[in-house]
Parts: sequence; C-alpha cells; structure tokens
Amino acid sequence: MSISKWFQFIKPNFKFYQDGFFEFPFLANTPESFIESTIKTPGSKHVIEEQTVYRNNPFIKGEMRYRKIDEGLWLTITNLNFKHDTVIKSVYAKDIPSEHYSITFTVFESDVKLQNVFIDKMPFQNKFWGFKKPGVDVGACFYKGSKCQFYIYYVSPSWIENNIPLDQLDSNIPFKKFLDSDKGFISYQDIVPNAEELSHAILHTFKTFNTSVFNKTILKAQSLSLLSSFFKNVFEDDRKNDYQEKGAVDYKKIAKCELMISTKLSSPFIGIDTIAEKLNISSSKLKTDFKSVYGTSILQYNIDKKMELAMQLILNTDMQIKHIANQVGYDSPSKFSATFKKKHGKLPSAFRCDIAFD
Repeated sequence: MSISKWFQFIKPNFKFYQDGFFEFPFLANTPESFIESTIKTPGSKHVIEEQTVYRNNPFIKGEMRYRKIDEGLWLTITNLNFKHDTVIKSVYAKDIPSEHYSITFTVFESDVKLQNVFIDKMPFQNKFWGFKKPGVDVGACFYKGSKCQFYIYYVSPSWIENNIPLDQLDSNIPFKKFLDSDKGFISYQDIVPNAEELSHAILHTFKTFNTSVFNKTILKAQSLSLLSSFFKNVFEDDRKNDYQEKGAVDYKKIAKCELMISTKLSSPFIGIDTIAEKLNISSSKLKTDFKSVYGTSILQYNIDKKMELAMQLILNTDMQIKHIANQVGYDSPSKFSATFKKKHGKLPSAFRCDIAFD
C-alpha cells in the first residue's frame, strides 16, 4: 500500500485528539500491511538489514522489530515510551483480506504512589495477553510516561491447524466457546508462567538474528514453545462467560478506570459505583467492558494488583509485613496474609524467609 493511499485511508479514522487522548489507528489487515504502514509513518526510520523500524515523534519514542518466523507466522516486538496520553486502535482496509489471528503479550510499566516516608513511589508492571480473531477492532490506552513492550504474533488459520489442535477441543471448554461465539477478543492476566523471561530471550534472538546460522531455527523453536504454553494454559482456563458480543468497548473510560485502580493501590478500593459515576458510565457497562479488556472482574483485578505490588515490596524492600499490608490498603495483617497466600501460594513471611536464605 502506498503512503499516499495509507494516509487517505486513515484520514477519516484519525480523530487525533479526543477526551484527553491522542488517537492513532494502525492498519491491521495483515502483518505485512501493519509493518508497511509503520515503516511509512512520519518520524519513522527503517533499517532493512536489522528488520527494525525506529520511531521518534512528538507522541512516542521507540522501535518495532519484525520477523516472518514460519509460513503463516509473523512476530513483531515493539518497545515504546509514551510522551502523551495515547489511544492505539486497529483499523481495516476493505480492499485487503484479513484472515490472521493475533496473540499479544503486553508488558507496561508505570509508577505507583506509596504512602511511605522513605519510598514515595515505585515502578509497577502490568502484564496481560490478548487473543483476537481476524478483522476485529481493538484498542488500548496508554498514559504519558508509560513504558510498554508489545509482542504480537500473527498466525494464519493454516498455521494454527498445523500446530495447535483446536479441532480436538471439548466443546465445553471456555476457549472453545469463545471460538464458536460472536465475540472477537479475549484477554488474560499473565496466564503464561515466565512469559516475560521467555519473551526477552526471543528479543535477544531478534537482535542477534544475522550473527548465527542457527538463529532462525532457534527463533522458531522459542516462539512455538511460548505459543504452546499460551494455548495450553488458555485451554485449562475455567472462566465463566457467555462470550456474546456486547457492543463497542469504550477503551478510554476503561483505561481511566484501570488508572484509578492501579494508582490507588495503597488505599481501600473506592467501589465500582463510585468509579462508574466519575466516568459517567453505567456500572453494568463498566463491569462488562472492563472484563472484556482485562479478562477479569474489577474487584478481582484490584485484589490481584494489590497482591502483585505487595510481592514487589516484599522482594525489593526491607519493609515489615504489617507495613506492607497497610501500603496495599489492608488494616488487618491477617486478612492481608490470607489474601496474599491465595494469590501467590505462600504466606508473605515465607517469601521473606526465602530471600533471607538466598
């Protein structure tokens, strides 16, 4: 697609600034069209021998690396620093076929404020996976100062047929129900163990791609291993959902909802109705949209993030357990410890002992 044609296509979709966010569409019909449109975006520099697009404009800075790993399997790895509050949304050209599924692993980091004399804030990571059917519109919002990594696998139906036994799934498995439904997108919270470490290993292979004759083979093996782990875990996921289409998701309001949660982990949860009122959205739609984007309820997401922050405080500070409980909004250390154990499998004190023995 020529650059002039691409600009002509995105022009009616390019609202630029709405409700406090700068909006940027990306062409999502095929991995090739996505890569080409990124290459031709203003402020981008394409280094062909590295298969990398470096990007620096008034809104984002970073780079995107891309590879065709196998027939029907592409991977792009993008690192971005956001200079403004930004919405990234998929769009589709009518004259380009769209048949690829996409599997996205996202890691984004922002600062969480703490109510502590010695530590006023600390970096905090969110990690989640998304599986999207071909031709489905999705979007994500990112706030100024966020640092994000996106690992996006584009897989064709033929590649899935040859590598992933979807046809052998029991019809009662939730993921099979999703595949058979009208719903186009499903997400999961950090469902693959060690996904970040495995993904970083893949990124290393990307960066050394031209220095070893075995790198293409290694990259294919690494990607298949990670994708196999992803599908194994989603096949075992037992979430309850009717998987019906529920209308367009308001990504900006869901992003603002997530921000209200993740920046106030040191305080008791303010409540769904209060958040809905602040965002001028009904509580029912807020709950439905949030679960559609993050794969879990607002209440459970709040608990999970508090326990993840608690784990980081245990591993990276000398703060006493009772003070950590207070930092994540729990007045009762015993209730905190029980919730922590349910999330992480062991009591907070057990992790602190493990650190001491190491």
